[in-house]
Amino acid sequence: MIKLAASFDLLEPLRARIREGMPAYGSCAGMILLADRLENAVDGQQTIGGLNITVRRNAFGRQVESFEAPVDFAGMPEPFHAVFIRAPWVDSVGTDVNVLARVSTGPAAGRIVAVRQDRVLATAFHPELTGDLRIHGYFVDLVRDSPAA
Repeated sequence: MIKLAASFDLLEPLRARIREGMPAYGSCAGMILLADRLENAVDGQQTIGGLNITVRRNAFGRQVESFEAPVDFAGMPEPFHAVFIRAPWVDSVGTDVNVLARVSTGPAAGRIVAVRQDRVLATAFHPELTGDLRIHGYFVDLVRDSPAA
């Protein structure tokens, strides 16, 4: 995705718009794209940035180790059933970043898998693969409540 954005000269315009306050949401690889820092990065790998976080690529393992697990998402009374496919996790967050979700159970319990900084949201999991629209609704509310940017 980063190579495609670069080939169409979109990296700098995207970076600028996010710095200006444009809402953005990235899931899985999108979380990697929005991170300011990466662990396990491919040599020379770039990001768009916008989130003061360090993300570990493929943190949960290879494709065959993909899994589903409940996550406790801030403000949601019931856990969100998350689908993780060769997913990253967040190793560290800056003081300006809100941790929104962690894996609830299992060997990955406690790992950070959703964050927000201002109008930038990222999840390590794929909410689009479930019938649960709460994460998408959260982002829609974030966009709706944002000043025009």
